[in-house]
Amino acid sequence: MVLQSSLKVQVLVSAVMQDARELAEKMNIETDAVIVNQCDAFDYQEFTVPLHQKAPKKAEASQTDDEAGADREAVGNLGKIRSFSMKERGVGLSRNTALMHADVDTGICLFSDEDVVLEKGYAKKVREAYERYPDADMILFNVKVAPARRTYWNERDKRIHWYNYGRYPAYSISGRTEKLRCANVYFSLLFGGGAKYSNGEDSLFLRDCLRAGLKIYAVADCIGEEAERESTWFHGFTGKFFTDRGVLYYYLYGKLAKVFALRFLFKNKGEMCKDIPFSKAYRLMKEGILSQR
Repeated sequence: MVLQSSLKVQVLVSAVMQDARELAEKMNIETDAVIVNQCDAFDYQEFTVPLHQKAPKKAEASQTDDEAGADREAVGNLGKIRSFSMKERGVGLSRNTALMHADVDTGICLFSDEDVVLEKGYAKKVREAYERYPDADMILFNVKVAPARRTYWNERDKRIHWYNYGRYPAYSISGRTEKLRCANVYFSLLFGGGAKYSNGEDSLFLRDCLRAGLKIYAVADCIGEEAERESTWFHGFTGKFFTDRGVLYYYLYGKLAKVFALRFLFKNKGEMCKDIPFSKAYRLMKEGILSQR
C-alpha cells in the first residue's frame, strides 16, 4: 500500500494575462504545476522550478521503501511546470482545462489562482492532512484573505456535508486526482469570472463532488495567502449581483432556493442592502430563481 506521505502534489493554476515563469516564482510554486493562462494567444511552455525542501541527512534504518521514496521525491532538484495559453475566457473553463491536464499518478491536485502566494512547504502540509484523513477524497484548506473578502475560516478540522459546503472558494480545494476523474466532476461554465453569471462555480463543484459520493474534509491548516487586488467579477452589491445570486441558488438548492435566499439576505443585510433595500434585493434574487424554471 502506498503511504499517504508519498503522495505527490500538483498545483492547478487559473490565470489571466500572466507570464508563466514569473507567475510560478511569484506564487512560490515548489512542486509540479499546470498553469492555464487566458490571454490573446495559443501557446504551450514547459519548464522547471527549484524544489525548496531540504534533504534529510540520511535515511533511517527503520524506513520502509515507500517512506524512502517519499524522501527522494521531497528532495528532488526540479518541479515541472506545464503552461497552456488559450484565448477562450471563463474561470470554469480554465480550471477544467487544468484538471484535464493533471497527472493522474501525481496523487493530489491543489486548485489555486494567480493572486495566491503559497506558503513554503505547502506540499508537506497537504500530505500530512491526507495522512490524518486517509479516507478523504478531497480536503479544503485555509488561505488568508482580506477581511472584506473572507467567506470562511476553518478553526478546526471537520467533515463537509450538503449544509456547509457553500462558503469555500476554489483556491481552498484539493483532491485526489484519480478520484475526481472517476467521479467525472467539472466546474460549471455558466458561473464565475468571464462567464454569464458572476460567481459560484466553486460551490457548484463541491455540490457535484458530494453528489458523486466523494468524502470531503475541511482542515485548519493554512497553505497560503491571497494578495489584495481588484476583483474580476465583483463590482458592488448591484442588481446583477442579486439576480445572479438567485440563479446560483436555484442550481444549489432547488425548491429551497427562496428560503436560502432569505437566509442569505438576513445574515448579510447590514453590509449588502445599503444601496438596494432588503425587499428589492429579495425580489431580484427571486427573479433570478424564477428565470431558470
